[in-house]
Amino acid sequence: MKGVLLAGGTGSRLFPLTRITNKHLLPIGDRPMVSYAIENLAAAGITEVMVVTGGTHAGEFLRLLSNGREHGLDLLTYGYQERPGGIAEALGLAAHFADGEPVCVMLADNIFEYTIAPSVAAFAEQEVGARLLFAEIAQLEHLRHLGVPELDQSGRVTRIIEKPADPPSKYCVTGAYLYDPSVFEIIPTLVPSERGELEITDVNNHYVAAGQMSYDVIEGFWGDAGESIDAYYAVNDFVRHNGANHPTAS
Repeated sequence: MKGVLLAGGTGSRLFPLTRITNKHLLPIGDRPMVSYAIENLAAAGITEVMVVTGGTHAGEFLRLLSNGREHGLDLLTYGYQERPGGIAEALGLAAHFADGEPVCVMLADNIFEYTIAPSVAAFAEQEVGARLLFAEIAQLEHLRHLGVPELDQSGRVTRIIEKPADPPSKYCVTGAYLYDPSVFEIIPTLVPSERGELEITDVNNHYVAAGQMSYDVIEGFWGDAGESIDAYYAVNDFVRHNGANHPTAS
């Protein structure tokens, strides 16, 4: 299984912190934000990773991460997204790198208290399809700004709704996605959204419609440090006091 780490975007929600740098290079605790996602992938046994980034600060990732050996990787390569075209478009740039293997995709601004290794291991047992990681969110207003799964009575995902006015569940879709190789056949069929981007929610709903979507509800803390200035500082405070990427929740 290959890892794809998405570290692009303009970082507008963290402006002016991102005026002169990529948001994924901002500090969380005692090191750059992107380091946590790479460490989480490595802890899950994924040692070949592509970082997809863009903008004028892309070269800083190479200076910071080099060949990835310090983070436990065997191979670290890079892809460049020429414009902010959405998460799904950025993932599509990794098709050649994946080379027919399944992929674990992580957004580099997502921080987990516990490693995603159990979900990666469970996905390895799947023959086809996708697997998502959900987090339980207590605040209704927060859910209205996230991707939220709708579940039937048996707990099966029936669809994923982006930023719902009336959230159909208490869970959100975190920024960790596991896909079989067919994801690279799905992405070229997508239609850009109203904001002109290829949306990862459309990819996920394709797997839902095919009956090929599984999920895990994570334990412990999850935070999107790129969601807002307040979220960035909340994630920072949590990591400074509790750390991140711990082996298990038990």
